[in-house]
Amino acid sequence: MDIGPVWRAMLKNKAGFVLIALQIAVTMTIMVNAFAIMQERANNVGRESGLDEANTFALASAWFDEFDRDLMKIRIDEDLALIRGVPGVRSAVASNSFPLRQGGWSMSLQTEPGSQSPDSIGSAIYFVDEYGLDTFAATLIDGANFTPNQVSWQVQNDDTWPATGIITEALAKEIFPDEEGSVVGKTIYINDNDPVNIIGVIERMQAPWPGWTGVERTMLVPQRRYSDFQRYIIRTEPGYRDALMPEIEALLANSSKDRLIRDVTTMEQVRKLAYVGDTAMIRILTFVVMLLTVITGLGIVGLASFNVSRRTRQIGIRRALGATKPAIVRYFMTENLIVSAIGLTIGGILSVALNMVMVEAFSLEPLAWYVIPIAMIALLMVGQAAVAGPARRASNISPAIATRSS
Repeated sequence: MDIGPVWRAMLKNKAGFVLIALQIAVTMTIMVNAFAIMQERANNVGRESGLDEANTFALASAWFDEFDRDLMKIRIDEDLALIRGVPGVRSAVASNSFPLRQGGWSMSLQTEPGSQSPDSIGSAIYFVDEYGLDTFAATLIDGANFTPNQVSWQVQNDDTWPATGIITEALAKEIFPDEEGSVVGKTIYINDNDPVNIIGVIERMQAPWPGWTGVERTMLVPQRRYSDFQRYIIRTEPGYRDALMPEIEALLANSSKDRLIRDVTTMEQVRKLAYVGDTAMIRILTFVVMLLTVITGLGIVGLASFNVSRRTRQIGIRRALGATKPAIVRYFMTENLIVSAIGLTIGGILSVALNMVMVEAFSLEPLAWYVIPIAMIALLMVGQAAVAGPARRASNISPAIATRSS
């Protein structure tokens, strides 16, 4: 079909077509950048924590009475021995926190002793013993695990840090960006002046805070801390977790009536709670995009229906002169194609511009090259589907009835 006559006819009713084109452009701009946000949030939700999540759960023991230091050590050792002795338990550790828990401990690390500086690197800290790596399902890619001799108890009124540590690969790259070889054996400083010798590097272990920019930066230190509140992380053999959760909870509760076992949770529950904001954002943006797409489609239907009713006589005359039904349908489809092409071109430019602003302002990932073409095709199909109904109605206008209309 010759586009010239269609274009000239459109110029006689510019306002309606301009509004639809702008609506398509705005819809595309919002759709593309909403998709970029949704994709980033979905990637965050899907990140590996480093744990064997399907087989790991955690619980806390809160003692009613305060015990002296030596007795508390005995209580913690008894709990761990009890847990580790349950058939089906692979490993267990008492730690201050674990990935995605949204609460924990962080410290600044540096390669030189002295006060913190802009070059200091923040890291999450997990206090563990020699069972920590296995319990956290950490993959050791360099160096060695802690030995029992390296694990010490917290010394009262002494804030000196342990002399050894195991760090994640991401943290190693942040602290030693120019190092191409192994970082095992290198020294970093914590608490301003306490030296920590790196004895191992693990592939991955996330920090407790999923929204933190340094979520992959973590260090394990071989220290056991005594208090009347202990958090136990337990890793089971595959398939045993759900059965062992109530069993271990009851076992610990029955071992002493002077405490409360609480916060029994699976890693799936921890992950769901940690990313509830991201999941809600994805749902909200999905709803907004769908709503805008429907509104745009209805706008196209409304304009096409208006044009059909306004051009009833013109359509009837064309039908009387020999225009076939498919030709009438193609006319309106072509008209919509032109409007959509203009709107999508403007929308593509606006999408890129808005994404550049968002990348700069919110540190988002730039748009993938395929997002805009996919959005264009999707909206083009929506437009063609929306105009199809009015176009078919136009093609069914009877030449005799149309030519008798005033």
